[in-house]
Order: sequence, then structure tokens, then C-alpha cells
Amino acid sequence: MKRVLFILQLALTLLMCAFLLVPVGMSIMAGLTQNYFRGISSGLTLKWVIQVWHDYQGAILNSLYVALATLAIVAVLGVPAGYILARWRSRYARWIEELLTLPIALPGLASALALISVYGGVRAFRESLAFIVAGHVVFTLPFMVRAVSAACADGRIKVLEEGAASLGARFLRRFFTVVLPNIRSEIVAGALIVVTLSLGEFNLTWMLHTPETKTLPVGLADAYASLRLEVGSAYTAVFFLIIVPLLVLLQVTGRGRPRTAKR
Repeated sequence: MKRVLFILQLALTLLMCAFLLVPVGMSIMAGLTQNYFRGISSGLTLKWVIQVWHDYQGAILNSLYVALATLAIVAVLGVPAGYILARWRSRYARWIEELLTLPIALPGLASALALISVYGGVRAFRESLAFIVAGHVVFTLPFMVRAVSAACADGRIKVLEEGAASLGARFLRRFFTVVLPNIRSEIVAGALIVVTLSLGEFNLTWMLHTPETKTLPVGLADAYASLRLEVGSAYTAVFFLIIVPLLVLLQVTGRGRPRTAKR
């Protein structure tokens, strides 16, 4: 009976994966064919991918810049914030944590409108990639804070930190030589989540971007709306070529060996 149940669950899982992945695979294949309506029989080509790179190179580079800048800011802000929230045993810490996660619950359009209404008057800021970076930081910061906070709440980290303090190590030395090395895997996982979310975020970016600050998801929408299907599908292939390695790395990191506290 257990074996039958396992087979049914496995079959259902495989069907769900096929339901999700087959359309993606077909879309990518459409970007590699001479003519979508004739299919593979028309022949395979990379000319659509080359055209996407030629026409949307700026958008692709903008996305990479925004993702890396977002990661740098989120790491600087989120790691200390997660540590403090884990150590601060107060109801105020819980309130602050809930406020930090509020942007996740709000629609991306609402968050973007809020940023535009407050900072849209600063023209140089509004027309730069920094404006999109600010929106992505607000959206992705909770993921880093939650990952670090959960890791720092581990009793083993606290015991090691107290041991270092008893030996005379000051706060900064304890933080950089005891805490950070023991939560490295959680920080890496949070960083990969931040980068993948930043690269794929559309709603927030669509409201915040200008013609000069177009990013990957916005360019993808434009390609499907205004160009032939093969070009839009080739854009999808380029997008997956960038995002899939990050997702695989995230999966490998998440399945790593259990963390062993360093003495």
C-alpha cells in the first residue's frame, strides 16, 4: 500500500513538473528555430538570440548591475539587522521584523507608487538605476533578514559567542570571527535569493523604470508585445541562461551538509 501511494505521489509530482516545464521548454525552443509556426523542421538557428543580445544588451547589463548593487546593499543592511533582531528579546524586535516583511505582502505596484510619490520629485534619482535598486532593496531585504535571524537564533551560535566573550573577545571580533563564519551558508542562500528575485522582478521594476533604465523582465515584456514571437522566445532563452545557474546554486546550497558550529 505504501509503495502504491509513493508511486501515485511521484506520478503527480512528475505531472506537475511537466505541466510547468514543457511550456517553458517549448518557448525556449521557439527562440532557436527559423520559424515558430513550422517548428524544428524549419531548422535551428541562433540568429534570434544574437538579435536579442544586440538589441537588449543594455537591459541585460542593467539587470546584472541592479542585482549586484541590490545584493551589496542588502548584505550590508540585512546581516547586522538579522543578528540584532535575533539577539534583541523584545516585542519591539518582533514589530520591526513584521514591518520589514510588509513590502512582501504589498503588491509591487503599490510599493513602486509609494516610492514614486515620495522620491519621484528628485529627478536625477528618479531617472537613474539607483531608483530601481532602492525598490529592489525594499523588496528583497526581508529575505536576507529572515535567513540571518533564523541562523543567529541557533543556540549553538549563542554558546560560541558567549565562550568568545568569556575569553575577552570584543563584539566586533566575535561578530566577524565567530558569528559570520558559522552562518555563512545561510548568508549565501539569502544572497542567491536576493539576486534571483532582483533579476526576475517585473511589477516593481516596470513602474520604476524609464526608457534608459530598462531591465531584463521589462525588455522581455516589450519583446513579446512588439516583436515577432521568435525574438521574444529567444529573450526567454537568454533570461533562463542567466537565472537557471543561480537557481541550481541555490538548490545545492540549500541541500548542503548540516552546519557544524566552529570552535
